[in-house]
Amino acid sequence: MNLTDKIIVVTGAASGIGRALAHRFVAEGARAVVCSDRDGDGVRAVAAEIGGVAIQADVSREADIQALIEQVESQIGPIDLFCSNAGIGVGGGAETPTEDWQRIWDINVMAHVWAARHLVPLMAARGGGYLLNTSSAAGLLSQIGSAPYAVTKHAAVGLAEWLAITHGDQGIKVSVLCPQAVRTAMTAGNPDGVASIDGMMEPDVVAEACVRAIEAETFLVLPHPEVLTYMRNKTNDYDRWIGGMRKLNRRFAG
Repeated sequence: MNLTDKIIVVTGAASGIGRALAHRFVAEGARAVVCSDRDGDGVRAVAAEIGGVAIQADVSREADIQALIEQVESQIGPIDLFCSNAGIGVGGGAETPTEDWQRIWDINVMAHVWAARHLVPLMAARGGGYLLNTSSAAGLLSQIGSAPYAVTKHAAVGLAEWLAITHGDQGIKVSVLCPQAVRTAMTAGNPDGVASIDGMMEPDVVAEACVRAIEAETFLVLPHPEVLTYMRNKTNDYDRWIGGMRKLNRRFAG
């Protein structure tokens, strides 16, 4: 997809990767960039920086996502690219309280489901569109110290795969973003954590990787190229990979 003159929506746009994407899309000549976040002041500031549109929304609520899509479609125009980017992290294992599991599930998984539920039929009816869903390298590998994050990010990758398979013949393109550590609010308190083992990446570098992937209509976006090697190691010898991850667990979760 050529991003020039396109109408683009970015959730989680008040900071981090979302903010970087919004800036990058403007640089690519997008006709309109709609910035959305539950942080109203933050997202209005980003929209002001780029000459975009700010719409406050909480992606943990389907009604907010539906209203966001309807407002853009009715007031600005048909959405060409929807970046379902908002996400959160929750630490812990199976003992993590159910309410925390549910919240991360709603934001990291159901937000993508709800966006597709309300937007894919519109895109398919007009011959196509593009979804960029933010997951994580944890969705391809795992996450030391956080079962909720690992599980929800795996689910996000699985959903993106399903959407690409099921709706590709309707002109719906899908990319899934799977970086390791990125310098955002999520990593601010843990700069030396396991996700940064291959270095901490700046959000603008991640945004550039997304633009290149969208232009090439590539499904898997891997700003950290090492992740591809880790994936191959995992599929080549699952038991050996589990052993290596246990070593990481002893190092970082102890």
